[in-house]
Amino acid sequence: MFAWLLNVTYLALLLPVLLYRRCIQRKSVPGWREKLLGQVPRRAGKEPCLWLHAVSVGEVVQLQPVIAALSRSSPELELVISTTTATGFDVARQRYPGRQVFYFPFDFSWAVNAALSRINPTAIALVELELWPNFVFAAARRGIPLALVNGRISERSFRGYRRIRPLMRAILSKIDVLAVQSESYATRLVALGAERARIHVTGSIKFDGVETDRANPRTAELRRLFGLAENETVFIAGSTQDPEERLAIESYLKLREKIRDLRLILVPRHKERFDEVARLVREEFGLALVRRSELNPCEEFPGVTPPARRDTNSVLQAPVMLLDTLGELSACWGLATIAFVGGSLTSRGGQNMIEPAGYGAALLFGPNTWNFKDVVELLLGQEAALVVQSGDDLTARLDKLLSDRAKISELGDRARSLVAAQRGATASTVGLIKHLLPDQKTSQHVSGPHVKCTALPARLSPNRGD
Repeated sequence: MFAWLLNVTYLALLLPVLLYRRCIQRKSVPGWREKLLGQVPRRAGKEPCLWLHAVSVGEVVQLQPVIAALSRSSPELELVISTTTATGFDVARQRYPGRQVFYFPFDFSWAVNAALSRINPTAIALVELELWPNFVFAAARRGIPLALVNGRISERSFRGYRRIRPLMRAILSKIDVLAVQSESYATRLVALGAERARIHVTGSIKFDGVETDRANPRTAELRRLFGLAENETVFIAGSTQDPEERLAIESYLKLREKIRDLRLILVPRHKERFDEVARLVREEFGLALVRRSELNPCEEFPGVTPPARRDTNSVLQAPVMLLDTLGELSACWGLATIAFVGGSLTSRGGQNMIEPAGYGAALLFGPNTWNFKDVVELLLGQEAALVVQSGDDLTARLDKLLSDRAKISELGDRARSLVAAQRGATASTVGLIKHLLPDQKTSQHVSGPHVKCTALPARLSPNRGD
C-alpha cells in the first residue's frame, strides 16, 4: 500500500515535468524505458555482482578509485554502474569501458522491481545520499545488502529530511553500511534515525582518485592540442553556470593587456550549454574561440601560432578555449595557474574543487559552496583557497594574484599538500563493501586510518524487508 502511495505521489510530481519537456521543449527523456519501466539490460553473467549507483558526472568520477580497487582485489566480481543524468551516463561509458552502464529507474515500484530482477545484484552501493524509498525497500525485501558510500548530507538537506524523519528512519534501517565522509554527516544521520553502529566515518574518496602530476599524459595532450606553452599563465573557469562564464570573460578582458601571457579556458558544467557559451564568446564579446570538440587529436588547432613561435602581440590575439567534451575537465585542471570553480556564484552550491587543488592551482570559488562545506572548511582552514563575492571581486583577486606570483605558488602548494594528507578513504570504503559480499561476511571488520566505528553489524538481519 505504501509503495503505491509513493507511486501516485511521484506521478503527480513527475508527469507534468515529463509532459512539459516532451510537448513544450520538444526534449526526449534519455533512457526512458530504463527509467520508467525498469527495462535495464538484463545481466547475463552468474558471477557475484555489485550494483554501483552514481547520480551524475561528479559521483561517476568519484567511483574510479573504488572500481579500480575492487577490480584488483576481486576480479571475479561483476561491477555494473547506473546513473541518473545523460552526462553521467556518457562519462560512465567513457570511464568504464566493458562495464554494464545503464540509467537508474525512477522510484516507481514496478520500475525498481523490474530493474532488480534484471540485474539480480549480490549487493548494492549507493554513492553520497541517493536514497529512494521504493528502491531501498524492494532491495531489502529481496535480501540484497545495501551500502551508502562516500555519504554526505548538507545542512539544507538535513533540514528537509527532518520533516520526514519517520520515513528516513525506515529507509536508513534497511541499509547495512553507512560510510560517510565526516563526523558531522554521521551526527546528522543519527539524528534522522540511523543506528550509530552501522555508521562508519571513512573520509572522502574524492581525495583518493585525484591526479597531482601536471605532466600526466591526458593533461599533456590537452596542452599540446590547445597550443599552450609551459610558461603561459592559464586561467580556467570550470564547472560554470550562467552567468559565471560572462564574469570570467570580463575579468580576462580587463587583465589580459596587463598580463600579456594570460590565457582563458572555459568549461561549462552542462553539455547543453556548450553552444550557448561558444556564441557568447564569439558573437557578444567578439573573441576568437577554439572548441576542444573541433580539434583533431593528431594536430593543433588551426590558425594559432604554436607556443614556441608565438610573439607578444599574438598572445593578445590568442583565442579563448572552450572545453566542450565530457570527462576531460579533471585533466584540464592540470593546465591551470589559477582555477575558478563554478556553481559558487550561483545557487548551485558549488562544484568539486578537489581536482584543481590536487594539481596545486591557485584556487578561487564563490561564497555559495554548501554542497562541499567540509572540503571548503579544510581549504580555507589551511589558507589554501580564496573566496570571491562577485564578478568585480573575481577581477580584483585575479589582478592581485597575477601581480604576486609567490602568492600563487603558496596557495597551490598548500592545496596540493592538503589533498595528499586526506587520502585513504578508498581502502576503508572497499573493505566495508566487500564485507557485504557472500565470501566476505564472516571476515574481520576492516580497519583503517579513517574508520572511527569499531564494528560492523554482526550479521545481516533476516527481517530487513519486513
